[in-house]
Amino acid sequence: MASQSTLRRSPADRFSEVFDRFYERLLARLDKFQRRSPLSKRTTQLIATLALSLTLITGGYGGYKLYRRRRTERDLGRKLVRRNSGLRSKDGSRTIYVPYKDYTTSVTIFPTKSTTFDAHRRLFLNPPKEARMGDTVPPPNIRPGLNVAFLYQFGALMRIMIPRVGCKESGLLLTHAVFLLLRTYLSLIVARMDGEIVRDLVAGKGKAFLLGIGKWLSIGAVSSYTNSMIKFLQSKISIAFRTRLTRYIHDLYLNNSLAYYKLHNLDGGVGHGADQFITQDLTLFCDSAASLYSSLGKPLVDLVTFNFQLYQSLGPLALSALLINYFATATLLRKLSPPFGKMKAVEGRKEGEFRAMHARLIANAEEVAFYAGGPTEHTLLDQGFRELRKWMESIYRIKIGYNMLEDFVLKYSWSAFGYLITSLPVFLPALGGLTSRDMPAASAKKLSSAATELVEYDNGSGGRMKQFITNKRLMLSLADAGGRMMYSIKDLSELAGYTSRVYTLISTLHRVHANAYYPPRGGYADLFSLADVQGTLHKGFDGVRLENVPVVAPGLFPNGGEELIDNLSFVVGPGDHLLITGPNGAGKSAVSRIAAGLWPTYRGLTSRPRNDGQDGIMFLPQRPYLSPGTLRDQVIYPHTELDMQAAGRRESELQAVLEQAKLGYIPEREGGWDTRKMWKDVLSGGEKQRMGIARLLYHEPRYAFIDEGTSAVSSDVEGLLYETAKAKGITLITISTRASLKRYHSYTLTLGLGEEANEYEFLRIGTASEKDSVEKELQELRDRLSQVEQWKQRRKEIDEELGKVWVAAPVETA
Repeated sequence: MASQSTLRRSPADRFSEVFDRFYERLLARLDKFQRRSPLSKRTTQLIATLALSLTLITGGYGGYKLYRRRRTERDLGRKLVRRNSGLRSKDGSRTIYVPYKDYTTSVTIFPTKSTTFDAHRRLFLNPPKEARMGDTVPPPNIRPGLNVAFLYQFGALMRIMIPRVGCKESGLLLTHAVFLLLRTYLSLIVARMDGEIVRDLVAGKGKAFLLGIGKWLSIGAVSSYTNSMIKFLQSKISIAFRTRLTRYIHDLYLNNSLAYYKLHNLDGGVGHGADQFITQDLTLFCDSAASLYSSLGKPLVDLVTFNFQLYQSLGPLALSALLINYFATATLLRKLSPPFGKMKAVEGRKEGEFRAMHARLIANAEEVAFYAGGPTEHTLLDQGFRELRKWMESIYRIKIGYNMLEDFVLKYSWSAFGYLITSLPVFLPALGGLTSRDMPAASAKKLSSAATELVEYDNGSGGRMKQFITNKRLMLSLADAGGRMMYSIKDLSELAGYTSRVYTLISTLHRVHANAYYPPRGGYADLFSLADVQGTLHKGFDGVRLENVPVVAPGLFPNGGEELIDNLSFVVGPGDHLLITGPNGAGKSAVSRIAAGLWPTYRGLTSRPRNDGQDGIMFLPQRPYLSPGTLRDQVIYPHTELDMQAAGRRESELQAVLEQAKLGYIPEREGGWDTRKMWKDVLSGGEKQRMGIARLLYHEPRYAFIDEGTSAVSSDVEGLLYETAKAKGITLITISTRASLKRYHSYTLTLGLGEEANEYEFLRIGTASEKDSVEKELQELRDRLSQVEQWKQRRKEIDEELGKVWVAAPVETA
C-alpha cells in the first residue's frame, strides 16, 4: 500500500488539530479565572471538556455543514417558489418550499398509504351481513348528539388525528397535559397564599404581608406563562389535528378513484359539495376537539384535586354534599339541554347550501350577465340566506332560556352552596373536619358567634381566618372547574354535530374509494344504480372497445339511472379515427365518460389503455379548463414543471407546440412562460380550445377523445389541427355534429337513431353502405327542397285568409 502523503492531511487530522487548539485556548481562559476563584485542576479540565463538547455539538464542524446545507436549501427554495414546484422522492413524498420572512422553508408531505385506508375502512363503512363482520358501524343517518354513535365516530376520527403513540400530536397532548397539571398545582399554591396574605393583613404583620405580596407576584408570573402556553398549545393541537385530517381527506378526495367527481355526480352523500365540509366544518371540529381536551381534562383534574383538599379541610359531609350537587346539576342540565348537536349539524348544512349558491354564481357569472339574470339570482340568494337566518334565530331563541338556567345554577346557586359548605368549620366544627390540631381547645369554646371570631387575632383565630380564605379560594376554583364541566355539555353537543359532519364526509369518501355500494337488506337494488354495476372496466387494451355496454345517465345513489342506448358495441384500434355524431341528448359525451371511468359500466365490457397521457389515452372535455398557474402550466397540464423537467422537455418544445396549435404569439403577448393570470378570462373561446389541442400535442397520447374541441375554431385552422394530431400518431375519437370533420376520420358512429332514439350505426367512411347512408340523407334534403314552392303557395293562401278576417268593421251611422 502506498504511504499516505504528508502534504495533504485527512479531515480527521485537521479536526484533531482544531480540537487541540480550541482546547488549549479554553484552558488558558480557565487559568485566568482560577486565579481570581481557585478551582482544582481536575474541575478545570472537566469544565473545559464539557464546554468544548457543547460548542462542537451546537456550532462546530457539523454546524458549518448544517449552515451550508440550509443555505443550499434556501437558494433552491427561492428558485422553486418562483416556479411553483417542489421536489418529489422515490417513496412518493413531496418537498415543497414556502416563503417565510426573507427566506424559504421546506415542508415534506408524506402520502397516506393504501394499507392505512384499508385498515380504516372498517371504521367508516357499514359492512353487509354477508361479510359476517357484524353491525359495528353506526348508521350514517343517526341523529347527532351525546350518544354511543358520537363516541364511536369521535374515536374513529382520533385514529386519524393521532395515528400512533410516538407522533407529534401525542407529544403536544402530553406537553399540554403537563401545563394543565402545573396550572392546577399553581391554583393550590395561590389558594394557600391568599389565605396567608389575608391572615397577615388582619393580624397586622407588615413584613410577612410584604413577603407574601412578593411571593404572589412571583407565582403570578409563572401562572401567566402557564396560561399563555396552554392557549398556545391548544392552538397547536388544533392545527395539528386539522393538518392530519386535511391531508387524509385530500388523499382520499383526489386520487385515481376520481372521488372528487363521483362524490357529487354519482354518490350525493354530502349534498351540494365537499368544500363546506373540508374548509369550515373541519376547522370547527378541530378547534372544538382541541378545546375539549382542555375544557374536560383540566376541570376533571381540578375536581379531583380540589375535592381532596376540601375533604381534608371540611370533612366527609362536605365532600358528599359536593358530589350530590354535581350529580344533580349534571342531571338537570342534561335533561333540559336542547339538541345542540342536531342544530349545529343542520346549521352547517344550511351554511354549505348558501355557500354553494355563491360559488355557483361565481362559476357562471358570465352566462348570468349575458342573460341579465342578476335580479333572479338576487332573489335566490336572499331566499337561501333567509332560510339560514331563520334557523340561526331559532337557535338563539332556544339558547336564551337554557343560558338563563345554566347561569343561575352554575354561578349563583353554586356560590350560595359553597358558602354553606365553607361555613361548616365555623358553625359545626365537629362535622366540618376541624380538629384540635387546627383549633386550640380554648379557642373552640369561643365559637358562639361569628363576631367573636373576627375580633380574636390569636393563633387560633388567625388559623381559622387562613383556613376560611383558603377554603373559599378552593371553592371558587372548584366552582369554576365544575362550571366549565357543565358548560362543556353544550360544547360536547356542538362537537357531536361537527363530528357527525366530518365523519359523514370521510365515510362517504371511503365508500366511493372502495366502491362499497350494496343493495338494501331484504330487497333488490334499483336497475342501473351504483349497487347494480355488473360490467367490467379493463385497462391495458391497445385501443378503445365497448362490448354490449348500455349507455346510462346515472342517478344519485341509491336511485337508478336513465338508459340512453341499449347495447353499444364498437372497437377502435391504432389509426382507426372515429367520429361520433348524433342529435343532442343522444349520449355522445356519455361514451367518453364511460371510457374515462367517470360513469360506471353497468353491463358488458369497456376496454381502454392503461395510462393517461403519453402512450395512453387523453380526454379533451367539451368545456375547456384552464388551471391557476403560469402560462407554462396551461400547456403541460396536468403535469407540473417538475414532471416536465423529469421528462427532459424544454421550453423550446413548448413554443413549437404552441406554433403547431396556432398560438405561437401567446408567450410574447402575455409576458413569458412564468406569467400568472386568470387565463379563463384572458384567452378567447377559440384560444381556449386551441390550448386544449396544444396539451394534446404536448403529451402525444396514442388515443384521444375530443368532445367538441374545435367548435369555436374556424374550419381552415380546424383542419390543420387535426392533420397535425394525426401526423403525430394520435388516434382521434371526435365527438361533433360537424359533417366537415368526416374527411379526417375513418369511421362514424351515429347515435340517436330509430323511433325510440336508442339505436346506433357504426360505419366505415367511404364504403358503399356509408355512401348509401350519405345518399339517403342527401335524398331527404332534396325531397324537402322540392317542397319549398308548395310551402310558399300555402303560406300565400294563409296570408289571404288572414287578410279577410282581420278587416275593420264598418262604422254604424244613426
